[in-house]
Amino acid sequence: MTPNGTSAATERSAAVAGGRVDWVDYAKGICIVMVVMMHSVLGVEKAADQTGFMHLVVMFAKPFRIPDFFLISGLFLSVVIDRDWRTYFDRKVVHFVYFYVLWVTIQFGFKAPSLAAEAGWSQVGFLYLESFIEPFGTLWFIYLLPIFFVVTKLTRSIPPLAIWMFAAALETMHAATGWTAIDEFGARFVYFYSGYLLADYVFALSDRARAHPVLALAGLALWALVNGGLVELGYSEWPVISLALGFSGACAIIVTGTLLARMQWLNFLRFCGEHSIVIYLAFFLPMAASRTLLLRAGIINDIGTVSLIVTIVGVAGSLLIWRAALALRANFLFERPTAFWIAPKKAGPVLQAAE
Repeated sequence: MTPNGTSAATERSAAVAGGRVDWVDYAKGICIVMVVMMHSVLGVEKAADQTGFMHLVVMFAKPFRIPDFFLISGLFLSVVIDRDWRTYFDRKVVHFVYFYVLWVTIQFGFKAPSLAAEAGWSQVGFLYLESFIEPFGTLWFIYLLPIFFVVTKLTRSIPPLAIWMFAAALETMHAATGWTAIDEFGARFVYFYSGYLLADYVFALSDRARAHPVLALAGLALWALVNGGLVELGYSEWPVISLALGFSGACAIIVTGTLLARMQWLNFLRFCGEHSIVIYLAFFLPMAASRTLLLRAGIINDIGTVSLIVTIVGVAGSLLIWRAALALRANFLFERPTAFWIAPKKAGPVLQAAE
Protein backbone atom coordinates (compact mmCIF):
# COMPACT_ATOMS: atom_id res chain seq x y z
CA MET A 1 0.00 0.00 0.00
CA THR A 2 1.20 3.54 -0.69
CA PRO A 3 1.68 5.84 2.33
CA ASN A 4 -1.71 7.48 1.81
CA GLY A 5 -3.73 4.62 0.41
CA THR A 6 -4.19 3.61 -3.19
CA SER A 7 -6.95 3.29 -5.72
CA ALA A 8 -5.70 -0.11 -6.79
CA ALA A 9 -7.91 -1.68 -4.17
CA THR A 10 -11.01 -0.61 -6.05
CA GLU A 11 -9.96 -2.75 -9.00
CA ARG A 12 -9.66 -5.94 -6.95
CA SER A 13 -13.14 -5.99 -5.46
CA ALA A 14 -16.26 -6.97 -7.38
CA ALA A 15 -17.75 -3.94 -9.06
CA VAL A 16 -20.86 -3.29 -11.03
CA ALA A 17 -21.36 -1.31 -14.20
CA GLY A 18 -20.55 2.39 -13.93
CA GLY A 19 -17.60 1.90 -11.60
CA ARG A 20 -19.65 1.06 -8.50
CA VAL A 21 -18.42 -1.44 -5.95
CA ASP A 22 -21.26 -3.72 -4.93
CA TRP A 23 -20.41 -4.32 -1.29
CA VAL A 24 -19.84 -0.60 -0.68
CA ASP A 25 -23.42 0.11 -1.74
CA TYR A 26 -24.69 -2.65 0.53
CA ALA A 27 -22.65 -1.29 3.46
CA LYS A 28 -23.86 2.25 2.83
CA GLY A 29 -27.41 0.94 2.57
CA ILE A 30 -27.12 -0.72 5.97
CA CYS A 31 -25.68 2.46 7.46
CA ILE A 32 -28.29 4.85 6.06
CA VAL A 33 -31.13 2.58 7.20
CA MET A 34 -29.59 2.50 10.69
CA VAL A 35 -29.34 6.30 10.69
CA VAL A 36 -33.01 6.66 9.77
CA MET A 37 -33.86 4.01 12.35
CA MET A 38 -32.02 5.87 15.09
CA HIS A 39 -33.77 9.17 14.44
CA SER A 40 -37.13 7.46 13.99
CA VAL A 41 -36.95 5.31 17.11
CA LEU A 42 -35.60 7.99 19.44
CA GLY A 43 -38.09 10.52 18.07
CA VAL A 44 -41.05 8.21 18.62
CA GLU A 45 -39.88 7.24 22.10
CA LYS A 46 -39.34 10.86 23.10
CA ALA A 47 -42.76 11.90 21.84
CA ALA A 48 -44.49 8.94 23.51
CA ASP A 49 -42.29 8.99 26.63
CA GLN A 50 -41.89 5.22 26.27
CA THR A 51 -39.36 2.76 24.92
CA GLY A 52 -39.97 -0.22 22.68
CA PHE A 53 -38.13 -3.24 21.32
CA MET A 54 -36.52 -1.16 18.55
CA HIS A 55 -34.56 0.70 21.21
CA LEU A 56 -32.38 -2.38 21.68
CA VAL A 57 -31.50 -2.43 17.98
CA VAL A 58 -30.60 1.26 18.03
CA MET A 59 -28.37 0.83 21.08
CA PHE A 60 -26.66 -2.22 19.57
CA ALA A 61 -25.79 -0.20 16.45
CA LYS A 62 -24.69 2.95 18.28
CA PRO A 63 -20.96 2.07 18.55
CA PHE A 64 -20.50 1.55 14.79
CA ARG A 65 -23.41 3.21 12.95
CA ILE A 66 -21.64 6.52 12.25
CA PRO A 67 -18.00 5.28 12.32
CA ASP A 68 -18.70 2.97 9.38
CA PHE A 69 -20.35 5.74 7.38
CA PHE A 70 -17.33 8.01 7.81
CA LEU A 71 -14.86 5.22 7.11
CA ILE A 72 -16.57 4.46 3.80
CA SER A 73 -16.70 8.19 3.01
CA GLY A 74 -12.92 8.28 3.08
CA LEU A 75 -12.45 5.02 1.21
CA PHE A 76 -12.08 6.46 -2.30
CA LEU A 77 -10.36 9.71 -1.34
CA SER A 78 -6.94 8.58 -2.59
CA VAL A 79 -8.37 8.56 -6.13
CA VAL A 80 -9.12 12.30 -6.08
CA ILE A 81 -6.96 13.91 -3.41
CA ASP A 82 -4.21 14.87 -5.90
CA ARG A 83 -6.57 16.99 -7.97
CA ASP A 84 -5.95 20.74 -8.13
CA TRP A 85 -7.46 22.74 -5.31
CA ARG A 86 -10.17 24.30 -7.46
CA THR A 87 -11.52 20.95 -8.64
CA TYR A 88 -11.07 19.34 -5.23
CA PHE A 89 -12.83 22.23 -3.48
CA ASP A 90 -15.70 22.03 -5.96
CA ARG A 91 -16.22 18.28 -5.56
CA LYS A 92 -15.55 17.97 -1.84
CA VAL A 93 -16.69 21.28 -0.35
CA VAL A 94 -19.05 23.20 -2.65
CA HIS A 95 -20.93 19.96 -3.40
CA PHE A 96 -21.90 19.41 0.24
CA VAL A 97 -22.29 23.11 1.06
CA TYR A 98 -24.92 23.37 -1.68
CA PHE A 99 -26.99 20.54 -0.24
CA TYR A 100 -26.54 21.73 3.33
CA VAL A 101 -27.73 25.28 2.58
CA LEU A 102 -30.64 24.04 0.46
CA TRP A 103 -31.91 21.42 2.86
CA VAL A 104 -31.36 23.38 6.07
CA THR A 105 -33.55 26.04 4.45
CA ILE A 106 -36.16 23.43 3.55
CA GLN A 107 -36.13 22.00 7.07
CA PHE A 108 -36.52 25.46 8.56
CA GLY A 109 -39.41 26.10 6.22
CA PHE A 110 -41.27 23.16 7.74
CA LYS A 111 -40.24 23.83 11.34
CA ALA A 112 -40.44 27.62 11.39
CA PRO A 113 -44.15 27.92 12.36
CA SER A 114 -43.77 25.73 15.45
CA LEU A 115 -40.49 27.39 16.40
CA ALA A 116 -42.05 30.83 16.00
CA ALA A 117 -45.01 29.84 18.15
CA GLU A 118 -42.62 28.96 20.96
CA ALA A 119 -40.01 31.72 20.71
CA GLY A 120 -41.07 34.25 18.06
CA TRP A 121 -39.96 34.86 14.49
CA SER A 122 -36.85 36.78 15.50
CA GLN A 123 -35.59 33.68 17.27
CA VAL A 124 -36.34 31.61 14.15
CA GLY A 125 -34.16 33.98 12.12
CA PHE A 126 -31.40 33.72 14.70
CA LEU A 127 -31.56 29.91 14.71
CA TYR A 128 -31.39 29.85 10.92
CA LEU A 129 -28.24 31.97 10.88
CA GLU A 130 -26.82 29.93 13.75
CA SER A 131 -27.27 26.74 11.69
CA PHE A 132 -24.30 27.81 9.56
CA ILE A 133 -22.11 27.68 12.66
CA GLU A 134 -23.89 25.00 14.66
CA PRO A 135 -25.08 22.17 12.35
CA PHE A 136 -28.85 21.88 12.31
CA GLY A 137 -30.75 18.70 13.09
CA THR A 138 -29.95 15.65 11.03
CA LEU A 139 -27.67 17.52 8.60
CA TRP A 140 -24.51 17.58 10.69
CA PHE A 141 -22.96 14.71 8.68
CA ILE A 142 -22.74 16.67 5.42
CA TYR A 143 -21.69 19.76 7.39
CA LEU A 144 -18.68 17.87 8.72
CA LEU A 145 -17.63 15.98 5.58
CA PRO A 146 -16.17 19.02 3.74
CA ILE A 147 -14.12 19.82 6.83
CA PHE A 148 -12.70 16.29 6.81
CA PHE A 149 -11.88 16.50 3.11
CA VAL A 150 -10.05 19.83 3.48
CA VAL A 151 -8.14 18.83 6.62
CA THR A 152 -6.97 15.60 4.99
CA LYS A 153 -5.64 17.39 1.91
CA LEU A 154 -4.00 20.16 3.95
CA THR A 155 -2.13 17.68 6.16
CA ARG A 156 -0.68 15.48 3.42
CA SER A 157 2.86 16.62 4.24
CA ILE A 158 2.52 15.34 7.82
CA PRO A 159 3.40 11.68 8.46
CA PRO A 160 0.09 9.74 8.20
CA LEU A 161 0.79 7.72 11.35
CA ALA A 162 1.14 10.93 13.36
CA ILE A 163 -2.21 12.19 12.07
CA TRP A 164 -3.86 8.87 12.78
CA MET A 165 -2.51 8.74 16.34
CA PHE A 166 -3.68 12.29 16.97
CA ALA A 167 -7.12 11.51 15.54
CA ALA A 168 -7.38 8.36 17.67
CA ALA A 169 -6.45 10.37 20.75
CA LEU A 170 -9.18 12.89 19.92
CA GLU A 171 -11.73 10.08 19.77
CA THR A 172 -10.75 8.73 23.16
CA MET A 173 -11.14 12.19 24.72
CA HIS A 174 -14.91 12.18 24.10
CA ALA A 175 -14.98 15.97 23.87
CA ALA A 176 -18.22 17.60 25.00
CA THR A 177 -17.87 21.32 24.26
CA GLY A 178 -21.48 21.62 23.16
CA TRP A 179 -20.45 22.62 19.64
CA THR A 180 -21.38 19.78 17.31
CA ALA A 181 -18.68 20.51 14.73
CA ILE A 182 -15.89 20.30 17.31
CA ASP A 183 -17.27 17.35 19.25
CA GLU A 184 -18.09 15.27 16.19
CA PHE A 185 -14.80 16.11 14.50
CA GLY A 186 -12.98 14.72 17.50
CA ALA A 187 -15.18 11.64 17.63
CA ARG A 188 -15.29 10.79 13.90
CA PHE A 189 -12.21 12.03 12.03
CA VAL A 190 -10.18 8.95 12.92
CA TYR A 191 -12.64 6.74 11.02
CA PHE A 192 -12.71 8.96 7.94
CA TYR A 193 -8.92 9.19 7.88
CA SER A 194 -8.62 5.43 8.38
CA GLY A 195 -10.84 4.83 5.36
CA TYR A 196 -8.51 7.01 3.32
CA LEU A 197 -5.25 5.69 4.76
CA LEU A 198 -6.13 2.00 4.97
CA ALA A 199 -8.24 1.60 1.84
CA ASP A 200 -6.22 -1.38 0.59
CA TYR A 201 -6.72 -3.24 3.85
CA VAL A 202 -10.44 -2.56 3.80
CA PHE A 203 -10.75 -3.99 0.30
CA ALA A 204 -8.54 -6.92 1.30
CA LEU A 205 -10.94 -7.64 4.19
CA SER A 206 -13.84 -7.63 1.77
CA ASP A 207 -12.01 -9.94 -0.63
CA ARG A 208 -11.25 -12.44 2.17
CA ALA A 209 -14.85 -12.38 3.38
CA ARG A 210 -16.04 -13.05 -0.16
CA ALA A 211 -13.60 -15.94 -0.52
CA HIS A 212 -14.28 -17.47 2.92
CA PRO A 213 -17.97 -16.85 3.77
CA VAL A 214 -18.22 -19.48 6.53
CA LEU A 215 -15.27 -18.00 8.40
CA ALA A 216 -16.71 -14.54 7.85
CA LEU A 217 -20.05 -15.59 9.37
CA ALA A 218 -18.27 -17.03 12.40
CA GLY A 219 -16.41 -13.75 12.85
CA LEU A 220 -19.66 -11.80 12.62
CA ALA A 221 -21.28 -14.00 15.27
CA LEU A 222 -18.35 -13.44 17.65
CA TRP A 223 -18.40 -9.70 17.00
CA ALA A 224 -22.15 -9.50 17.63
CA LEU A 225 -21.74 -11.20 21.01
CA VAL A 226 -18.89 -8.92 22.09
CA ASN A 227 -20.50 -5.72 20.81
CA GLY A 228 -23.88 -6.57 22.30
CA GLY A 229 -22.34 -7.60 25.60
CA LEU A 230 -20.31 -4.40 26.00
CA VAL A 231 -23.34 -2.28 25.11
CA GLU A 232 -25.50 -4.13 27.62
CA LEU A 233 -22.88 -3.77 30.35
CA GLY A 234 -22.52 -0.05 29.68
CA TYR A 235 -18.86 -0.25 28.65
CA SER A 236 -19.27 0.61 24.97
CA GLU A 237 -18.63 4.33 25.42
CA TRP A 238 -15.55 3.98 27.59
CA PRO A 239 -12.34 5.47 26.13
CA VAL A 240 -10.42 3.04 23.89
CA ILE A 241 -13.33 0.57 24.01
CA SER A 242 -15.46 2.96 21.97
CA LEU A 243 -12.66 3.25 19.41
CA ALA A 244 -12.24 -0.52 19.22
CA LEU A 245 -15.98 -1.07 18.85
CA GLY A 246 -16.16 1.61 16.18
CA PHE A 247 -13.54 -0.11 14.05
CA SER A 248 -14.74 -3.65 14.73
CA GLY A 249 -18.31 -2.65 13.92
CA ALA A 250 -17.20 -0.94 10.71
CA CYS A 251 -15.38 -4.13 9.72
CA ALA A 252 -18.51 -6.13 10.53
CA ILE A 253 -20.65 -3.96 8.25
CA ILE A 254 -18.05 -4.29 5.48
CA VAL A 255 -18.10 -8.07 5.84
CA THR A 256 -21.92 -8.13 6.00
CA GLY A 257 -22.15 -5.98 2.89
CA THR A 258 -19.70 -8.25 1.11
CA LEU A 259 -21.63 -11.41 1.98
CA LEU A 260 -24.92 -9.85 0.89
CA ALA A 261 -23.32 -8.77 -2.38
CA ARG A 262 -21.87 -12.26 -2.87
CA MET A 263 -25.31 -13.84 -2.49
CA GLN A 264 -27.21 -10.96 -4.12
CA TRP A 265 -29.61 -10.86 -1.17
CA LEU A 266 -31.61 -7.89 0.18
CA ASN A 267 -31.07 -5.82 -2.94
CA PHE A 268 -33.17 -3.03 -1.46
CA LEU A 269 -30.21 -2.30 0.83
CA ARG A 270 -27.98 -1.96 -2.18
CA PHE A 271 -30.48 0.43 -3.75
CA CYS A 272 -30.57 2.46 -0.52
CA GLY A 273 -26.79 2.62 -0.56
CA GLU A 274 -26.75 3.84 -4.15
CA HIS A 275 -29.13 6.63 -3.12
CA SER A 276 -27.94 7.23 0.43
CA ILE A 277 -27.64 11.00 -0.07
CA VAL A 278 -31.28 11.11 -1.22
CA ILE A 279 -32.45 9.27 1.89
CA TYR A 280 -30.24 11.30 4.19
CA LEU A 281 -31.51 14.63 2.89
CA ALA A 282 -35.22 13.87 2.68
CA PHE A 283 -36.12 11.29 5.33
CA PHE A 284 -36.91 13.88 8.01
CA LEU A 285 -40.21 14.84 6.38
CA PRO A 286 -41.91 11.41 5.99
CA MET A 287 -40.42 10.36 9.32
CA ALA A 288 -41.87 13.31 11.22
CA ALA A 289 -45.22 13.14 9.42
CA SER A 290 -45.71 9.40 10.01
CA ARG A 291 -44.63 9.70 13.66
CA THR A 292 -47.15 12.44 14.33
CA LEU A 293 -49.94 10.63 12.49
CA LEU A 294 -49.40 7.26 14.18
CA LEU A 295 -49.05 8.64 17.69
CA ARG A 296 -52.10 10.87 17.38
CA ALA A 297 -54.22 8.14 15.81
CA GLY A 298 -53.38 5.74 18.64
CA ILE A 299 -54.33 2.73 16.51
CA ILE A 300 -51.06 0.92 17.30
CA ASN A 301 -50.21 0.76 20.98
CA ASP A 302 -46.83 -0.95 20.77
CA ILE A 303 -44.12 1.73 20.59
CA GLY A 304 -41.64 -0.66 19.02
CA THR A 305 -44.02 -1.39 16.15
CA VAL A 306 -44.70 2.32 15.68
CA SER A 307 -40.95 2.97 15.58
CA LEU A 308 -40.43 0.25 12.98
CA ILE A 309 -43.22 1.63 10.76
CA VAL A 310 -41.84 5.17 11.04
CA THR A 311 -38.40 3.87 10.03
CA ILE A 312 -39.80 2.14 6.95
CA VAL A 313 -41.83 5.20 5.99
CA GLY A 314 -38.79 7.43 6.49
CA VAL A 315 -36.69 5.38 4.06
CA ALA A 316 -39.43 4.68 1.49
CA GLY A 317 -40.87 8.18 1.74
CA SER A 318 -37.55 9.86 1.02
CA LEU A 319 -37.15 7.76 -2.12
CA LEU A 320 -40.68 8.67 -3.20
CA ILE A 321 -39.87 12.36 -2.70
CA TRP A 322 -36.81 11.89 -4.89
CA ARG A 323 -38.83 10.21 -7.64
CA ALA A 324 -41.46 12.94 -7.43
CA ALA A 325 -38.76 15.60 -7.69
CA LEU A 326 -37.42 13.99 -10.84
CA ALA A 327 -40.91 13.70 -12.33
CA LEU A 328 -41.58 17.37 -11.58
CA ARG A 329 -38.17 18.37 -12.91
CA ALA A 330 -37.12 19.60 -9.48
CA ASN A 331 -33.78 17.84 -9.87
CA PHE A 332 -32.02 20.68 -8.03
CA LEU A 333 -33.23 19.14 -4.78
CA PHE A 334 -30.87 16.17 -5.19
CA GLU A 335 -28.53 17.19 -8.01
CA ARG A 336 -26.30 20.26 -7.90
CA PRO A 337 -27.18 22.56 -10.82
CA THR A 338 -24.44 23.62 -13.22
CA ALA A 339 -24.68 27.20 -11.95
CA PHE A 340 -23.28 26.04 -8.61
CA TRP A 341 -20.19 24.34 -10.05
CA ILE A 342 -16.91 26.23 -9.80
CA ALA A 343 -14.91 23.65 -11.78
CA PRO A 344 -15.87 22.00 -15.08
CA LYS A 345 -18.07 18.94 -14.70
CA LYS A 346 -16.58 15.89 -16.37
CA ALA A 347 -18.46 12.75 -17.33
CA GLY A 348 -17.26 9.55 -15.73
CA PRO A 349 -18.06 6.82 -13.21
CA VAL A 350 -19.37 7.95 -9.86
CA LEU A 351 -17.42 6.99 -6.77
CA GLN A 352 -19.74 5.99 -3.97
CA ALA A 353 -17.91 7.98 -1.33
CA ALA A 354 -18.25 11.18 -3.34
CA GLU A 355 -22.04 11.11 -3.64
